Amino acid sequence: MNSVRTPDDRFVGLPGFDFEPRYHEVGDGLRMHYLDEGPRDGRVVVLLHGEPSWSYLYRTMIPVLTAAGCRCVVPDLIGFGRSDKPTEQSDYTYARHIAWTTELLVDHLDVLDAVFFGQDWGSLVGLRVVTAHPDRFAAIAIGNGGLPNGDMAISDALRAWREFAATADEFPVGAIINGGCTTDLSAEVIAAYDAPFPDDSFKAGARIFPSLIPVSPDDVEARNQKAAWKVLEGWAKPFLCVYSDSDPITKGADAVFIAKVPGADGQPHTTIEGGGHFLQEDRGADLAAVLADWIAAL
Repeated sequence: MNSVRTPDDRFVGLPGFDFEPRYHEVGDGLRMHYLDEGPRDGRVVVLLHGEPSWSYLYRTMIPVLTAAGCRCVVPDLIGFGRSDKPTEQSDYTYARHIAWTTELLVDHLDVLDAVFFGQDWGSLVGLRVVTAHPDRFAAIAIGNGGLPNGDMAISDALRAWREFAATADEFPVGAIINGGCTTDLSAEVIAAYDAPFPDDSFKAGARIFPSLIPVSPDDVEARNQKAAWKVLEGWAKPFLCVYSDSDPITKGADAVFIAKVPGADGQPHTTIEGGGHFLQEDRGADLAAVLADWIAAL
């Protein structure tokens, strides 16, 4: 498997992102980046990004959560951020993303009694890790995410996004993030989202990710998705939905979780006002405050 590694100088001076990079080598000889911020004895909170963002997405949330006593573990999925990036789209599979992330969180960091939060593909990958290792996680929170199993309807916006990612001549990551926000990002922040991708050879993972979403019953991961749902349908530990009010891609997915997951009953599910698909970017401090209050009450 051939891969590229974004030069470190691409990450110098990014606004609001003064965190120490940490690395662990996972399968296929790939270096996976993560942040590990906050008190060592604090409750572990795993924050997992989606497509095509990276751990930079959580920069305004980490200080709020660490101030509340949480230890924030924030990976960059393989193909994104400071993690290594295989150069062939065929090198990326849903199963490999789950395996790589499991190696980091379970085998290396040995997370226990942890809280998981995922958005976008962060929920697809993270929920598979959590449901495979439920004894390691005390609670789950999802914001603007889902767990499609091949039988569930997907939004027109998601269909359009899949088509764009597969066919567009240009894939301007920073501009894509900006387009998924309700706020206009500064040129410096847009550049920070572009930083991991010096040229198109670094974007194979970002390009292929939308096509890996299981949208039909014959998808290679449909059976495993349904098995994960079986675990969630028996999940009695706390399960929180914190979705934004302005995301056409995942609108309504929270209702599915609330209806199917026993642990969602009686939880303070929250709609974040003024947030787009990337609610961490639009309303990061608000989202972090909701999570911090919820975690404190666990």
